[in-house]
Amino acid sequence: MRIDTSFTKEYVSQIRSVRNIEIRAQEKGFLQNIYVDEGQFVKAGQLLFRIMPKFYEAEVLKAQAETKSAEIELANSTTLAEKNIVSKNEQALAQAKLDQAKAEMALAKLHLQFTEIRAPFDGTIDRLPKKLGSLIDEGELLTSLSDNNQMFAYFNVSEPEYLEYKANTKGGVKGRVNLLLANNKPLKYAGEVETIESEFDNETGNIAFRARFPNPDKLLKHGETGKILMTVPQKDAMVIPQKATYEIQDKRYVFVVDKNNAVKSRLITITGELPDLYVVATGLNDDEKILLEGVQKVKEDDKIQFDFEKPEEVITHLRVHAE
Repeated sequence: MRIDTSFTKEYVSQIRSVRNIEIRAQEKGFLQNIYVDEGQFVKAGQLLFRIMPKFYEAEVLKAQAETKSAEIELANSTTLAEKNIVSKNEQALAQAKLDQAKAEMALAKLHLQFTEIRAPFDGTIDRLPKKLGSLIDEGELLTSLSDNNQMFAYFNVSEPEYLEYKANTKGGVKGRVNLLLANNKPLKYAGEVETIESEFDNETGNIAFRARFPNPDKLLKHGETGKILMTVPQKDAMVIPQKATYEIQDKRYVFVVDKNNAVKSRLITITGELPDLYVVATGLNDDEKILLEGVQKVKEDDKIQFDFEKPEEVITHLRVHAE
């Protein structure tokens, strides 16, 4: 029987922070201060680490002294040039020396600034692999920072399901999804599918979806797993009673009754599940009859006598009993 219906499908998902970055040292030196702890929430601009700055402080003082000297030299050269005692070239050379000294001072200040590592955005601190006093190389990992106010959930969808999704979300409408956590409890906040990758995976035939979930309770963490629950509408779907099927090695079968009243085993693929019903993707034609009762009592090529029941009546009977 074919009906217009919808069913909820589960997709394994990987949960990621909206922003998750590695915090690395920009200068080499000894780790002098750690101002945060693992799992701590920090604000943008908050000081996280300090790498021993003594060398860089000395470089700044040296650059400041050289800049002051160059300023004095330029002032003297300007006075002498105005009196035609020295050439304009001498004055220009003094100006160039001052510009170079200022550039070196700016660079020294930048290196000093790099000894203080601050949070680029609000987030939660991950593990701290280095301890106080550790010698840190330039570029060495100090921690990771995750913005967990909102979370991404990535999941893979087959090509037919992708086409169905696009057909039902025209006009910029975003699909609503729910998230089942690892403890089989649903997240109380619904999410939205906001983007789909541009290519299908050649090996799996799937395409990756990304849904965004609010996370005001900070329940979700970067790297967590779960299951996306997405309602999939399907028009003219073929449905059969679940009790008409049997399973062998994770594959689903039915017995089809041929024109000689013999039963033949048939492999089918299931695309969705409803109360007491399966949505069949492949394996059956509309005009074929399947065995409803006694599935466990027959075997291949058995001839049977049967009473035919209309699919509408069978499904109605199932629903009455389910209620």
